[in-house]
Amino acid sequence: MATSEKKLKICSKGHKYYKSSDCPTCPTCEQERKPADGFLSQLSAPARRALENNGITTLQQLSKFSEKEILQFHGIGPASLPKLKAALKEEGVSFKKLTNEK
Repeated sequence: MATSEKKLKICSKGHKYYKSSDCPTCPTCEQERKPADGFLSQLSAPARRALENNGITTLQQLSKFSEKEILQFHGIGPASLPKLKAALKEEGVSFKKLTNEK
């Protein structure tokens, strides 16, 4: 498998970074945006963006979705679920149950 050549990119804030993909996300800006606390601070940047892009910024909003629905979001993988479940449990809520789930 051939490796892609990384290209120098500069974000709108002037940060310089190299990426081999067309992804416009600046790693420095993402690090600056990362919350200091709360359940979103426990997630990777792609997982956090996936929730935010779907209007989920609180555990109450998250609890309105099933695990299956959350896993459909681009950027959310199975590794994120334990962190999300733990945060929901701590808050005394859980993922929405689908009608065919027990």
